[in-house]
Amino acid sequence: MKSFNLLRGRALSRLRFFLFFSFMCSLLFNFSAFASTIERQRYIIHVAPANSTDIESYHRSFLPNSTAINTQEIPQLIYSYSEAFSGFAARLTKEELDYIKKKDGYINVYPDQYIPLATTHTPDFLGLQTGSGLWAESNLGHGIIIGMIDTGILPSHRSFNDEGLPPPPKRWKGICEFKTGGCNNKIIGARAFGSASINSTAPPLDDAGHGTHTASTAAGNFVGDVSFRGDANGTASGMSPHAHLAIYKVCNGDRCSLVDVLAGFDAAVKDEVDVLSFSLGFSTGQLQYDLIAMATFKAMEKGIFVSCAAGNNGPTPSSVSNEYPWVLTVAAGTTDRTIRASVRLGNGLEFDGESLFQPANFTSVLYPLVYPAANLSTNLDCVSSTGFDVHGKIGLCMSSGLSGRVDIGSLISGAGGAGLILMNPKPEGYTTFADAHLLPASDVSYSAGTAILSYINSTPNATATFVFKGTVVGSSPSPTVAFFSSRGPSKVTPGILKPDITGPGVNILAAWAPTKMNPIQDDFNIISGTSMATPHLSGIAALIKSVHPDWSPAAIKSAIMTTSDTMDRNGELIKDEQYHKASFFAMGAGHVNPSRAVDPGLVYDLGVNDYISYLCGLGIGDADVSKIVQRTVNCSLVGSITEAELNYPAILIDTQSSPITLNRTLTNVGMANSKYVAEVDVPMEVTVIVKPSILQFTEVNEKMSFTVTVSWNSTGNVSGGAEGNLKWVSDSHVVRSPLVVLART
Repeated sequence: MKSFNLLRGRALSRLRFFLFFSFMCSLLFNFSAFASTIERQRYIIHVAPANSTDIESYHRSFLPNSTAINTQEIPQLIYSYSEAFSGFAARLTKEELDYIKKKDGYINVYPDQYIPLATTHTPDFLGLQTGSGLWAESNLGHGIIIGMIDTGILPSHRSFNDEGLPPPPKRWKGICEFKTGGCNNKIIGARAFGSASINSTAPPLDDAGHGTHTASTAAGNFVGDVSFRGDANGTASGMSPHAHLAIYKVCNGDRCSLVDVLAGFDAAVKDEVDVLSFSLGFSTGQLQYDLIAMATFKAMEKGIFVSCAAGNNGPTPSSVSNEYPWVLTVAAGTTDRTIRASVRLGNGLEFDGESLFQPANFTSVLYPLVYPAANLSTNLDCVSSTGFDVHGKIGLCMSSGLSGRVDIGSLISGAGGAGLILMNPKPEGYTTFADAHLLPASDVSYSAGTAILSYINSTPNATATFVFKGTVVGSSPSPTVAFFSSRGPSKVTPGILKPDITGPGVNILAAWAPTKMNPIQDDFNIISGTSMATPHLSGIAALIKSVHPDWSPAAIKSAIMTTSDTMDRNGELIKDEQYHKASFFAMGAGHVNPSRAVDPGLVYDLGVNDYISYLCGLGIGDADVSKIVQRTVNCSLVGSITEAELNYPAILIDTQSSPITLNRTLTNVGMANSKYVAEVDVPMEVTVIVKPSILQFTEVNEKMSFTVTVSWNSTGNVSGGAEGNLKWVSDSHVVRSPLVVLART
């Protein structure tokens, strides 16, 4: 019995060990599977185009099964792209990715990344008036579909009523993911792409406000008696009030995944929108590795006009994004409307500033005026300052760009401050904003701020107050280029002038979606950015497309650029944020003039093959050109041209000594019998010869070519560059191309 008990004890011990071992193995296995799951990352896989119509099955054939890589899990396909891009997005481990790279048809892999987000008065500012001009001629954009790749939309907003709009065009292929009542004849389609969202089946509701704002700017319907907290009163509308909207939500809040952005492009191209508006900033530095370059190329190839934000990284040179030659790259400018909040000092001097905080019963009594950071090495940065005394006083602080401006006011208010003067740092110059401050405040220019600081330093008893004047129309100078608007020259396409055009992008009033994540709970909001300028141009392009449905994206782009303004409302050259003459690298060809753009007289047209020849001329090789255009290209057969030789509406030449001769071709889209004479306006250091100097057209759509020979008159090394204009002038049209000549020392 003793032996039996001993044996039984040993058996039980072995059983316990076996059960413990099995349990631990199970834990390890499950942990391994869990680890495998958390190691999965989102990738975009570029593959050769499918030979079959079952695109998804073709893409799944690249994914390994569980036995191929010795795992119990299989990779997760997120999107199967087919229209704007040849490839798919999937969640993959490193081992799975290595497996895919060995498959026939694999081209390249791109890790997912996040892309940053880049009106009652602007239609009037741009000369758009009900019942006349371009709005009458285009029937308010009737029948045109504008696709918005953004943060979604608030469909119940009154800007998206469909009064006066027809049903969607029969060619429309999109769907609506809103429940009953979300879509109508204004919003004809809406989809959400949320691979990074916890709830990937959520509807395309705007949870940031940005998408609602941009959509209403492009194509919001008429809404009467609109204001923001009593200012900027008027009738609100977008640029193309009777165009249809197709919404592609690719962001969760302000996080926009490249995987989802690409899916939005893919759907928009498949749905056959006419115009695509992209108010996100993106650039990789090389076209052959830029998925947005590829997607926008396919959109252009399908006849879709693409308008993109230049980015909010100005005024730094070469900060422009979305600089592809086949898209319109949009810079941001000011308008002549300000929400005036002036600063009156104790010495009687007064400086104009702006603020959306306009208290009706504010008494303009003088308060002590202090510079909270005076004894700190913070360069006026009140956010970095602690322990300062502003109780019952007005504080002077320095801003730090587009973001965080209202937060500075919150800090001052929390410390018991009576008000805030928010001055620009030197690089921001004279660009001021109407911010929704939480206390009496004024955003002032750098010049005004330094004068106020000098006053503070001149007396121990500095005082100030605010004079709130509400909406002021007719401010001068206007337009100017905003400080934040990204600048050229482009690093990606250095031989192409970028940005292309400037549109209104400062203090833009448009529809808003109140959400938990943003502090503005009004149904209209005033914000700034190239994100706001871009939908202005998208809507204007829709108006032109409505009048000229047969025009190519390049023709519309040429019309916008060659008819733009280089003079402001005072008849002076448009200025930048420092009130210096704005360069073409800041404003593009100029500020958009919609009424002239619909009737340009002549256009510089371009087709798909022209862009391919341009790509071949970059010297990146057949394989990389094929990546961008997503089909096999043999550059020796296609031929190549230099960047300067592309039939672009602007001329950018990089030269020092040797004369350079370029060809350009113009298409007559005006009167059949039209005579145009060349006029050149350039600095004396440059010689420009145009041959022939007269173009005599006899037919509509007739094409005529000319040459431009450019050389420097200076001897020796020439630094910097020169800017001027090449104009073709008829009795009724002026077709102007910016001409930029750079010189390397």
